[in-house]
Amino acid sequence: MKAIVYKGAGQIAVKDVPMPKVPEGWALVKVSHAGICGTDLNIYGGTHPRAKAPLVIGHEFSGEMAQDAPGLPKGTRVTVYPLLSCGNCEPCKTGNTHVCNTLGLLGIDCDGGMAEYVACPVDKIIPVPDMVSDKVAAFVEPIAVAVHALRETGFVPGDNAIVLGAGTIGIATAITLRKFGASKVIISETDETRASLAASLGFQVIDPASTDMSNFGRENLKAGGFDWVYDCAGVQAVADTLLDLVKVRGHIVIIASYKKPAAMPLFKGMAKETDFRFCRVYRQKDFEIAVTMAQDPDYEKIITHVLPVEDAQKGFDLLFTKGTGAVKVMFRF
Repeated sequence: MKAIVYKGAGQIAVKDVPMPKVPEGWALVKVSHAGICGTDLNIYGGTHPRAKAPLVIGHEFSGEMAQDAPGLPKGTRVTVYPLLSCGNCEPCKTGNTHVCNTLGLLGIDCDGGMAEYVACPVDKIIPVPDMVSDKVAAFVEPIAVAVHALRETGFVPGDNAIVLGAGTIGIATAITLRKFGASKVIISETDETRASLAASLGFQVIDPASTDMSNFGRENLKAGGFDWVYDCAGVQAVADTLLDLVKVRGHIVIIASYKKPAAMPLFKGMAKETDFRFCRVYRQKDFEIAVTMAQDPDYEKIITHVLPVEDAQKGFDLLFTKGTGAVKVMFRF
């Protein structure tokens, strides 16, 4: 079968590889679409600590059942919750399998979804409603990240929020906030193309390079800052502004994965009694909710490129090159 294979740092190739072996309790999925995640970019760059070449990457994908499985007849359209948990550690035993002490993922710790076929645990395979296209079904994973960030941290309908970063997760978070009943959602983004996409979805977008971020919250909100500040960028320039943007006793949620340690003026957090929360991936319930929410057509607009699998290198180049306008890039199998 055809697959996109990570061969080493900076090396990606479309290759013919053997069909996956299907362990007991797993089933075979025929892949339709697979998206490139930020984690896949880290793998491609050779910086992911667990991914070892050669590896079929990809943990955002959709398809159909290639064989019958309990409750999932052959041909059922599906997406897959890609987490692999041990089931035995303290987090797993206390209902927190998404932060398992040895958490693994399809496409990182074993072959993933950027292939014509992928083997998946049957209990992680989730049917997709007819009104959700195959393309959008492969986008459920990023939606689940946003759903988890809101549900896990106790977002309250009617609260306002600012989202820092208009990449895939940033815009998905903004859309999800709107669906969860936020009274106001503002997005901060420096890239003109991404800012334009966010604006086309009806969001107020500010450019932090030309905005006094230290005073923005105080000047524009009666409470002197935002109820919720979502960091979907993960860079020092954003970390510098988080505690200025949040209101007294407000909430800062770190969704981005910081690649480098960040400094922060923590006394400002003490002065405001700010609540800091960090989010990692999603629970299976978040994923199931995301499947239903994927019916909102706004999410599909984040998918800027769908390429044939033969254009694997082009897909990664789009995301590594500035000014291409690429946000979510997918491959069609």
